[in-house]
Amino acid sequence: MTAKTVPSDIEIARQAKMLPIEQVAARLKIPTDDLDHYGKYKAKVGLDFFQRQAPNPPGKLILVTAISPTPAGEGKTTTTIGLGDGLNRIGKRATVCLREPSLGPCFGMKGGAAGGGYAQVVPMEDINLHFTGDFHAITSAHNLLTAMVDNHLNHGNALGIDPARIVWKRVMDMNDRSLRQIVVGLGGPANGVCHESGFDITVASEVMAIFCLSQSLAELRERLGRIIVGYTYNRKAVTAAQLKANGAMTVLLRDALKPNLVQTLENNPAFVHGGPFANIAHGCNSVLATKLALRLSEYTVTEAGFGADLGAEKFLDIKCRQAGLRPDAVVLVATVRALKMHGGVDKKDLQTSNVAAVEKGVANLDKHLENIRMYNLPIVVAINHFTSDTDAEIAVIEQHCRTLGVQAVKANHWASGGTGAEALARAVVELAEQPASNNFQFLYTDEMTLWNKVRAIAQNIYGADNIMADVKVRQKFKDLEEAGFGHLSVCMAKTQYSLSADPGLRGRPKNFDVPVRDVKLSAGAGFVVVLLGDIMTMPGLPKVPSAEVIDINEMGEIVGLF
Repeated sequence: MTAKTVPSDIEIARQAKMLPIEQVAARLKIPTDDLDHYGKYKAKVGLDFFQRQAPNPPGKLILVTAISPTPAGEGKTTTTIGLGDGLNRIGKRATVCLREPSLGPCFGMKGGAAGGGYAQVVPMEDINLHFTGDFHAITSAHNLLTAMVDNHLNHGNALGIDPARIVWKRVMDMNDRSLRQIVVGLGGPANGVCHESGFDITVASEVMAIFCLSQSLAELRERLGRIIVGYTYNRKAVTAAQLKANGAMTVLLRDALKPNLVQTLENNPAFVHGGPFANIAHGCNSVLATKLALRLSEYTVTEAGFGADLGAEKFLDIKCRQAGLRPDAVVLVATVRALKMHGGVDKKDLQTSNVAAVEKGVANLDKHLENIRMYNLPIVVAINHFTSDTDAEIAVIEQHCRTLGVQAVKANHWASGGTGAEALARAVVELAEQPASNNFQFLYTDEMTLWNKVRAIAQNIYGADNIMADVKVRQKFKDLEEAGFGHLSVCMAKTQYSLSADPGLRGRPKNFDVPVRDVKLSAGAGFVVVLLGDIMTMPGLPKVPSAEVIDINEMGEIVGLF
């Protein structure tokens, strides 16, 4: 008897019975006239429609986060989609809100990021590739500003920009370590002014952050104008508005700002819009998409990238602070496989039952539970089930959570779609529909110094003893305070693989300090980016990138996306 072949994600997605997008929109009572169609199964929702929707009373907001990721996978996006389908199955009108995948990870390590198994958003191939062109628009808007900076230098430099103090780089939506540090303008005066530059990945662009935090074209234009591109010889900041670039940048982003509507495999609505990484940016989908879903649905299920130390912290301390949001419940995703890796098991040995490793690995789960509780939010643990999980291993997680007063629910949405997430959906509803205690709190106040905000995150969320930085970096913090930016939030750029800044320290590290390497102002986004350890804002490709297996077959079908 031969073993049953499990279809790949792309095969499952290709077999989906998708509804025309206007039928999906009708479930949210979005008129066809308010849709901009991108083919049969994708559409953008007009900003006028968003403005016409009454903001109160909003639906329930559910945040999905996770333990620290490992190569074994946690399935946070898959769980978000499965929970959305599960909520619809138990009679709740639910909409999923996700980020758009970046081409960098798709062709690098991930090979796709639209969910997995029977919990996916479709059309999967479109979403993972060019989709509706939002990332191309963001890349173009960012690089237009770069070109205008260089053009200003070339034509007399009336603002007195110091080429050595230009802080605005270029971006592209692909992993390419060779472009991190470059020199432009070589070849003489005909090719512009020679100076150092570099590339970040598009998802790390401040334009991406501004795009995801803006709620109108007017706000988008104003925020873009606040971008600081560099400093004069007298060390005065120069902005995009001074270069008269923000209007043209907004033109490039006009259509992109409209939220993208697609569907799950079970034909439930999903907004997929914006895509900042959570390890080098703020890691949340657009405020517009989230608020639109809240106005149209009973439940909005959204994810924040990587573990609760990264995406969830930024969702709560940056997105919720700026947008006036408050989650009604939090889902923390964990897997037996990942906990075994946090307990010291090598990836090649994950198929073997190891209760002791799970018992050791739950220390990582504990810390993330503590992190969410610091915000006074109700929480449930979702055990994302894999076929290799044993009952004894699952029991360890369930029993451990019971001792902490937290419910742990096994979810099988990867294999069974929404049906496999119904128990999780009921647990979420029970938490979210309790009388609101209104005691949600941020981790730090606006009035704290930037340095103390960074230390509060490092000590409370990461579990560090302290933070450390050299004299030049400390001076940058002081300079930002003196320039009037001390009230801003901080966006920590840190490895996703550890609670510390060392990617090799799994589990729950203790007795460590966090090295602060640099701090960069994102005045338009309304936060400062703090780089920790060796984190890079332009990733590199792995030794064997997913691009090597992504291809077109003889029938013109894409293969290798997963």
